[in-house]
Amino acid sequence: MAGSSLVLSDDSLLSNLDQRLYKLEGILALISGFAVFSLMLMAVVSVGGRNFANAPLPGYVDWIEQAMPLIAFMGISYTQRDGGHIRMDMVVGSLKGRALYIVEFVTTAIILALIVLLIWGSWAHFARSFDFGAPLWSRDSSIDIGIPLWPAKLLAPVAFSVLCLRLVLQLWAYARAIRHPEQSPVAVPLIADAATQAAMEAEHVSGHDN
Repeated sequence: MAGSSLVLSDDSLLSNLDQRLYKLEGILALISGFAVFSLMLMAVVSVGGRNFANAPLPGYVDWIEQAMPLIAFMGISYTQRDGGHIRMDMVVGSLKGRALYIVEFVTTAIILALIVLLIWGSWAHFARSFDFGAPLWSRDSSIDIGIPLWPAKLLAPVAFSVLCLRLVLQLWAYARAIRHPEQSPVAVPLIADAATQAAMEAEHVSGHDN
């Protein structure tokens, strides 16, 4: 259990793949956190340099542009696995059994279709920027200090591809749950009641979660 999420596991292939992918998602989320921390340090250096030496950090805005995909996209699959995205829990929570799993399957399939389109579009956006024959393999760069933009543009399809894998696993889990509604599904976030959620949050804050 991670944080306040309620994700079950067992010895099945699905659960094993879920745990392996979750490790990758955790690494990407950690990178996103380091990006936020790095921008904070850069802000301190830039503001301090401006105030004390009249010399702000060169290309500060350029580095912010480069880091934004890290902050915005790298943790998206991690959050999806733990059920942290905004959703209509009051509506979905009123459903039980096979009806619940059918709704979850349909909505997850819709999200997957959208993500596939986003992968296609973001990869095309990256391809327009990347060129082996250009200096630094880039057809465009940032305005101030000329940082190549293709690495930042590549992060979007990479993050969306990881999310795509997560959604495929969740579709698999919901399909199993539709077939066997009497069993609690693994590898998907389950809706916990208020008491259970409060207990999990207290456990997470106390630092005793596993």
